Amino acid sequence: MNAVLLILLLSIAASCSATKPNVLFLAVDDMKDWVNCLGGYEGKVHTPNIDRLAARGTLFTNAHCPSPKCAPSRAAIMTGLRPSTTGLYDNGHWWKPNYPDTVTIPIHFRNHGYQVAGAGKIFHHTAGNNPPGQWHDFRRLVFEEDPWFRGVKLNYPWSQVKPFPEVYPFSGVKGLGHENDWGSLRLTEAEYDDSKTTAYAVRFLQRDQPKPFFLACGIFRPHLPWYAPKKYFELYPMESIVLPRVKKGDLEDVPGPGRKFANARRFDFEKIRKAGRWKHAVQAYLASITFADAQIGRVLDALDQSPHAHNTIVVLWSDHGWHLGEKDHWHKSTLWEEATRVPFIISAPGYKPARSSRPVSLINIFPTLNELCGLTQLKRSDGVSLVPLLKDPKAPWSRPAKIEYKSGNVAVRSETHRYIRYQNGDEELYDLQSDPLEWKNLANDPVHRGLKVQFQKHLPKTWAKSAAKKSAFEFDPTTYSWREKKSGKKIQGR
Repeated sequence: MNAVLLILLLSIAASCSATKPNVLFLAVDDMKDWVNCLGGYEGKVHTPNIDRLAARGTLFTNAHCPSPKCAPSRAAIMTGLRPSTTGLYDNGHWWKPNYPDTVTIPIHFRNHGYQVAGAGKIFHHTAGNNPPGQWHDFRRLVFEEDPWFRGVKLNYPWSQVKPFPEVYPFSGVKGLGHENDWGSLRLTEAEYDDSKTTAYAVRFLQRDQPKPFFLACGIFRPHLPWYAPKKYFELYPMESIVLPRVKKGDLEDVPGPGRKFANARRFDFEKIRKAGRWKHAVQAYLASITFADAQIGRVLDALDQSPHAHNTIVVLWSDHGWHLGEKDHWHKSTLWEEATRVPFIISAPGYKPARSSRPVSLINIFPTLNELCGLTQLKRSDGVSLVPLLKDPKAPWSRPAKIEYKSGNVAVRSETHRYIRYQNGDEELYDLQSDPLEWKNLANDPVHRGLKVQFQKHLPKTWAKSAAKKSAFEFDPTTYSWREKKSGKKIQGR
């Protein structure tokens, strides 16, 4: 009898050891390093749930996006291929019609027998970038049900009566446009898009799953417009708001291409300051961060209370950062720290909690998950696995983080410095230890010539031709199929 029991126990143990880990894939949009565990905001920011995830995983304190814009960053993260490899440089470059056979993270996991599901914004939130073929199950909330909806009549509860309520703009700043608005909507918290996204993920985790799963949950906040329930605004009374530090004449030592990037969307900043609403805008961004954090907490609670708690890898990332006036800029789309440094946490069974200051790129997510889950090696990837840093956060690391924006422009971030090289050859160099706000460009100082040479070794050797823009294709939303406009050829793919 004892022998039979021993064989049974060994069989169960072998079966458990063969079970692949689940993956909970948490994405947030436009979230810079203003989370408590990273200390990017000089005041108090309420992110208890991101903090608790950081406390049980590896927090990468020097993590950077592949590109400081939504579509190219997400395409790079989900394919493991840099913009310089694919030519997917801007929001108009959709990956699906340009690379229909590309194996993305969900396809790769699906091909290895995983149940693949999700909701919210994971790829860029267009029909062509979140096709159902990527998933077994995906609720496309951002595209179909998000209160903010580009290009069509707004999908608010009041939109059947009139486009906007009488109190619009909620921000009190006229002329910014709907995308740049902020405030509390006439909705219950459960009616907000991010709440619905989270509710989907919670329901999924509450169910028994017959096989390993890859569950994606894409939180839209703190992307503009900064709409969040009132209680999150109340956490940040106006007298507590700390404005970003701005240096007069900061851009005087910045070359032309950098000044051009900084100038884009500055008109929004100028309108906000002229209206005396800069603090209000910062309050709204903080409220949106905390609203997003609350949704992450709901998902983590559901995971902890589920049978999947001890066999699930949790990854949290943001697609890029955001400027709130730093370097006289408002928005993303620069190669400076404010636009590229993001929250990034990996919590995996069997790995101790840690903090790592090694410079890492989110391009490494795909190969890291691939190794953690024991899947077949990727055929093509510009990233590398971060498992060595999960084992030892201080392990030797010779790869800086590279950030690319549009063709030919790149930043290289080491543990101590940031080097920027623009398409025309102009340069910037900052010592982040002595100058964390990047106020002094050292690129023309001959003392740093050798350091620049070391950075230049990591620049892309080639830049792919820009991919065709979405205007070159026709999309059929009923069949989710693509066709080239000129030739009429139907585009096949996975």
